[in-house]
Amino acid sequence: MISADNEWLKLTEEKAIEADLPICDPHHHLWYPADGGYTLEEFQRDISGGHRIVQTVFIESRKMLKTGVPGEMQPVGETEYICDLLTLNAGRSSPNSKIAAGIVGFADLTLGAAVAPVLEAHIVLGRERFKGIRYPTTWDTSKEIKSSSAPGIMSSPEFIEGFSRLQTYSLSFDAWMYYPQLVELANLAAKFPDTPIVIDHTGGPLGIGPYAYASHREAVFHDWKKFMERLAGYSNVYLKLGGLGMELCGFAWNSLPRPPGSVDLAVHFAPYFLWCIERFGVDRCMFESNFPVDKKSYSYTVLWNAFKRVVHNFSKTEKQALFHNTAARFYRLS
Repeated sequence: MISADNEWLKLTEEKAIEADLPICDPHHHLWYPADGGYTLEEFQRDISGGHRIVQTVFIESRKMLKTGVPGEMQPVGETEYICDLLTLNAGRSSPNSKIAAGIVGFADLTLGAAVAPVLEAHIVLGRERFKGIRYPTTWDTSKEIKSSSAPGIMSSPEFIEGFSRLQTYSLSFDAWMYYPQLVELANLAAKFPDTPIVIDHTGGPLGIGPYAYASHREAVFHDWKKFMERLAGYSNVYLKLGGLGMELCGFAWNSLPRPPGSVDLAVHFAPYFLWCIERFGVDRCMFESNFPVDKKSYSYTVLWNAFKRVVHNFSKTEKQALFHNTAARFYRLS
C-alpha cells in the first residue's frame, strides 16, 4: 500500500480556483481492506476541497480479489466489491459527485481468446459501470525501477489475441507503461484502430535510476516527445495528463519540508501537458488525479488548482473538454 502523510499535506492548503468548472476525474483507486488502504470515505474527504467533482472513474489495482474461483477469474472480485460498496453507501455519498461512474478492471490478456469469460463476468458484475481493461505492462532493464510484466509483452501473440477481444465487447484499454515502451503501444494502436486506448500518467516519463531527473531530464524529455509524437498520430489514442507525483518521475516533492503549491506544480507540469495538448488536442486529453498514489506529493485540491493554472488562458470550451467532457466521452459516461 502507498501511504500519505495527511498532516504534512495540511502544511500547504489552498482554496479551489474556478470552483464551478465541472470535473470528471478519470483515474483513481480504492483499496480495501481499510487498514492501510484507501477507502471510499477517504476519497470523499479528498475531493471535498472545493472543486466540482461530478463524476469519477475507478481504476483497477488487483486488490479485493474474488476467492474460491480460478486464478484468471479472481480480478472480477474487484469490480463486484466496488459495485457492492457503492450500493451500500448509496445516499451517504456526496449528492454532487458520482464516484466510480465508470469502472476499469483487470483481465489477463495473455490468456488470448480464453479471456472472453473474464470480460463477460466483469460486464455482468459491473452493472453498466464497467467500461474497460487495464493491463499494466511496465518494464525496464534497470533493477532500480519496478517492473510489473515481462519485456515485450504487448507484442506477444497471446496478448494481441486477448487485446482483440476488447472490441468485441466495446471495451477500452488503459495503457500503463514507461515511456521507452510507447513504441510497442503505437504498434498495437495501429493494429487495432477501432479500439479506444488511453495512455495513463502522461506516458510514463521516468526520473530515477538511469533516468535520474537532475542529470537526464533533457534526454528523457526528448525521447518521450519522440515516442508520444507518433502516438498522437492515431485517432484512437487518448491521454491522461497527470501521474507526475509518482516517485518514479523523479520530482521528489514528497521529500520537501512542505508540499508544493499549485503555482510551483504548474511550472513543472506545463512543459509536458501543453506539449501533449498541442499534439493530441483537447478532445483527446483529460486531467487525472491518480489518487491515492500521487497523494504522497500533494493534496487533491492543490493538484486540480495546478491543472487549472496550466490552462488558465484556454477557452471555456477547451477547459470543459480537458476537465470533463473528453473523459466522459471516452468512458461512455452519462
